[in-house]
Amino acid sequence: MAAVRALVGSRLAAASAFASLSPGGRTPSQRAAIHLSAPHPAAKVALVLSGCGVYDGTEIHEASAILVHLSRGGAEVQIFAPDIPQMHVIDHTKGQPSESESRNVLTESARIARGKITDLAKLSAANHDAAIFPGGFGAAKNLLCCIAPVLAAKVLRGVEVTVGHEQEEGGKWPYAGTAEAIKALGAKHFVKEVAEAHVDQKNKVVTTPAFMCEAALHHIHDGIGAMVRKVLELTGK
Repeated sequence: MAAVRALVGSRLAAASAFASLSPGGRTPSQRAAIHLSAPHPAAKVALVLSGCGVYDGTEIHEASAILVHLSRGGAEVQIFAPDIPQMHVIDHTKGQPSESESRNVLTESARIARGKITDLAKLSAANHDAAIFPGGFGAAKNLLCCIAPVLAAKVLRGVEVTVGHEQEEGGKWPYAGTAEAIKALGAKHFVKEVAEAHVDQKNKVVTTPAFMCEAALHHIHDGIGAMVRKVLELTGK
C-alpha cells in the first residue's frame, strides 16, 4: 500500500569521551580500549500512527515490521497518534464505509502500540533523532490529507523519494501513478525494488515502496528493514 518513510532531524548527538589517567597512567592503547568499550546512546525514534487498518488507518504489517526492525537496531521508540476522530470507519471485509460507526485515531492506534501511545500534539522534534510514518490510507485521511508517499514531497521542496516503479507492470505496481503526483510537487522520484530503500542524504529522508507493490510479505518486510537501517545510520547512533 503506501510507502513507509522516515524523516530524520538534523540534530545528531556529538560527544567526546576521555578516559582519566590513574596515578600510574595508562598507555594510549589502553585509553582507546576504554573509549571504544563505552556504550553508544540509543537512537530515539518517534513512530507516528494514523489508526489501525489499511483502509482507514495505519497499515498494520508495516507498523509491526518497523517496530521489529527498530527493536533489532536497539532504538528507543515512542509511539504517537493524533487524538481526533477518524475521517470514517471502513469495514475491511467489504472495503466500504460503516456509516453507523465512529472511532478515535489515538484509541485505534493504541491497538498497535499495545496501549503505550502518546497524543501527537505532545511530539517534540527536539526529543527525537528521527520520525517514521508507516503507510495506510489513514495517512491521507487522518494526518495531512495526502497519502504517505507524498508527505515528504509536500513538506520538503525537491526531496528525493521512492514509491517503487513508475509503471503498473501488469498490476505489480498498482499505485505507480503516485510517482507522477510526487514529481508534480517538485520532488524527485527514484525507481527502486520493493526490498530496497532510497536515501536523500541532503534532506535526511528515507523511503521504501512497501505495499505500493503487490509482493510477498517477506519482501516488503525486507524493504522496511532496509529503510530502518538507513534511518538509524543517519542518526549516527
